[in-house]
Amino acid sequence: MFKGVVLSIASSCLFATLYYYATLLSPLNGEEIFGWRMVLMLPCITVFLIFSGEWRHVNSIWQRLSRKPQLLVMLCLSSALLGTQQWLFMWAPLNGHGLDVSLGYFLLPLVMLMIGRFFYNDRLTSMQKIAAIFAAMGAVNELYQVGHISWPTLLVALGFPLYFVLRRKLATAHLGGLWFDILLTLPAAAYFAMGNETATDIFVQAPSLYFLLALLAIMSSAAFMSYTVAGKLLPFSLFGLLGYVEPVLMVVVALALGEQIGAGQWMTYIPIWTAVALLVIDGARYLWRTRRLVGSQSIRSVKGNIPTAA
Repeated sequence: MFKGVVLSIASSCLFATLYYYATLLSPLNGEEIFGWRMVLMLPCITVFLIFSGEWRHVNSIWQRLSRKPQLLVMLCLSSALLGTQQWLFMWAPLNGHGLDVSLGYFLLPLVMLMIGRFFYNDRLTSMQKIAAIFAAMGAVNELYQVGHISWPTLLVALGFPLYFVLRRKLATAHLGGLWFDILLTLPAAAYFAMGNETATDIFVQAPSLYFLLALLAIMSSAAFMSYTVAGKLLPFSLFGLLGYVEPVLMVVVALALGEQIGAGQWMTYIPIWTAVALLVIDGARYLWRTRRLVGSQSIRSVKGNIPTAA
């Protein structure tokens, strides 16, 4: 479990670093950074899959495609959903929407709660229900203050759950599925990276981009792979709790880049952060109860195996 915790926190730190790293890649814009990131990530992840023995997941999807070619349509949809999120992640901090995207990541687990409740008949605890009410208060304040919730916030909060649900339905929630998602983004990614007539001139102006983009690909691949492996090693609840590290760091990065939380927006953020805190407490309580239950069962099992005197 310790390895899973380390990998989860490492992935969150890497993703937050990438959020800031985009600002170092001038004169590339958000679209060009997204394109190069996806193009260069594919060979990195391919090498990892081959040497780690995980390539079997890619072969499995190829076999499914050969039996059911129409599966490609759904895989393209999955790829488009992931590609959109990765474009937004690179574009937002360069265009003054870093806080909007971080707010979407805070809302994401709450939206997932609602999906679980209404689409999968998951039962919500009392604290989860209270958390949902606080999150709704924050969303209502945003609607009152601005008249709408920003489109980057909505794109993250609604787009990622759709992606997760689709991956679950397609049984591609593993590194092989991620490989296909990235592969199918390549036409669009290559266009963004190299479709500009001045693409070669940019590298002449800033030769350091060769090194910076290679490091971008390595960090991105490491972040995705750490996140995926951590999900396999950790209990679902603990994995979900550790996922809150990333949006906290994203807020720090956005503030460091000069964005500010307006006076009227504090009543958006405070209820949503309160909701997140309640979910963390609820998850921690669940893990504590589970550990106690497992511990008591182990003790009873040991006692049951101790021979008694005749």
